[in-house]
Amino acid sequence: MSIWTRIAEAIAALRAGESLSEVFERLRGDPDRSVGFTIAVIALGAKMAKADGRVTKDEVVAFREVFQIPPEEEANAARVFNLARQDVAGFDTYARRIKAMYGDDVRPLCDLLEGLFHIAVADGVYHPKEDDFLQEVARIWGFDERRFRGVRAQFVKEAERDPYDVLGVDPDAPIATVRKAWQQLVRETHPDVMMARGVPPEAIKLAERRMVAINRAWEDIQTGRAA
Repeated sequence: MSIWTRIAEAIAALRAGESLSEVFERLRGDPDRSVGFTIAVIALGAKMAKADGRVTKDEVVAFREVFQIPPEEEANAARVFNLARQDVAGFDTYARRIKAMYGDDVRPLCDLLEGLFHIAVADGVYHPKEDDFLQEVARIWGFDERRFRGVRAQFVKEAERDPYDVLGVDPDAPIATVRKAWQQLVRETHPDVMMARGVPPEAIKLAERRMVAINRAWEDIQTGRAA
């Protein structure tokens, strides 16, 4: 059964008067979090797409780049997107329910944040209101400023790129500590590990961009210290 069929079933279970955000309450204890992950990206992405005052075709198409959507499942994906746009619940309500779903495990939340950044920059412009939106989501999820800057540097061309932010270590950390952080992030970015924490196979391409950023940061630090 595809992720989109399971999402359609979750939506079909909505009771009269319930919103899409209520799905998260029922999915919180589900050991397979891939449905929750997918709905979270689409729901928050739909909210964020309006943050700069307009929803562009590029931002809608960006969902296709985050997720592999078979032609026969396009209707189900579109339904989730439209339900999220129509939901009166604010994005902060979604963000808090997603946080409750994952608790203190920030790794899947980081995966989600990367998916949202991908959508934000899809139209070639990173709007200040999108930055405000993503910073507030990150704050609700408990990210510190360094982690947020590290994710933003992967996607926003004009953003300051500090390799230490990407690896989450202090600039004066011993090289052995930096290497350990790099190795840990590489392990966490392996597709099998990402799927184990709820990233569906349809979205595993998110790992590719992160791996590039992680390895580039490690190389930049090595080069800088050798100079």
